[in-house]
Amino acid sequence: MIYPEFLRPGDTVGIPAPSAPIGEDKRASFALSLSHLTREGYRIKTAPSVYGEGIVSASGKTRAEELNALVQDGDTRMLLCATGGDFLMEMLPYVDFEAFRRNPKWLQGYSDPTGILFPLTTGCDVATIYGCNAGGYDMETLHSSLEDSLALLRGEVREQHSFALYEKEKGDGAYRLTEPVEWKTPNGPVDVSGRLIGGCMECLLDLIGTPHDHVADFARRYASDGILWYFDIFALKAEDVVHTLWHMKQAGWFENACGFIFGRVLFAGSFLGLSYEDAILRVLGRDVPVILDADIGHVSPRMTVVNGAIGHVRAKAGKGSLRMELC
Repeated sequence: MIYPEFLRPGDTVGIPAPSAPIGEDKRASFALSLSHLTREGYRIKTAPSVYGEGIVSASGKTRAEELNALVQDGDTRMLLCATGGDFLMEMLPYVDFEAFRRNPKWLQGYSDPTGILFPLTTGCDVATIYGCNAGGYDMETLHSSLEDSLALLRGEVREQHSFALYEKEKGDGAYRLTEPVEWKTPNGPVDVSGRLIGGCMECLLDLIGTPHDHVADFARRYASDGILWYFDIFALKAEDVVHTLWHMKQAGWFENACGFIFGRVLFAGSFLGLSYEDAILRVLGRDVPVILDADIGHVSPRMTVVNGAIGHVRAKAGKGSLRMELC
């Protein structure tokens, strides 16, 4: 696994817009978010399509060309996706993955950026970060989860612990933390280690069976470590989770899997009254470590996860922790 160099004061952070742009209504909060990066001592270089309007920032080809340019730019040390959105997969045929392999840089984002993070790690062996988008530091006083995110960029790989409260309804700015956090372990307490990989489930579904599906080779390459999967479900209904996990399993994605972590679902629902626990166990069964409602994904606060790192996860009595090793 290739781990890019961490940031130092004075380094330049490149910001591409692989999915949605930062529209007029989001520019003030985006500027606040970027101010935290500049306070860390970093310079900012934004791709031309970052500030725009519409569902996507530009055509798939243009978005890829802007990403490729930042990868090849000698001054840019890291890439931080502007925001999430939809239809990142349109740019994948034009992405220069070999340029990433030759010139590895950290690429960070979450939600739709899964579409580029995941194939970069599984196909090119370059570690990526499933964490805050560039516009996600948009609060005056950063929550500890965001402080951890910035610390990781400096190379401080901290052990992360489950939070006390989470945000029931997603908002902008400071988190409105009202609901008790409870990591569920339906198959019993979890203490497992493995090579971390995952992301937004909806985006991963788009990749199955495409030229950007490198999971079988990745799972064989790191068979001795075991594959520790994590999933961030945005809005799939419980029945859709059954279908998605079934497709992943049939495609060989769970070969050498040693455990599964699922974050809280942002927009939960079911056609049949099926719970997410029942949906997940319907496919994965009772013989594998499973964690539900972990602090990963769309429901804040969230942990920062390094795709490709060795993760050590523990969960018991509603609480849990994640420790990562870059090796």
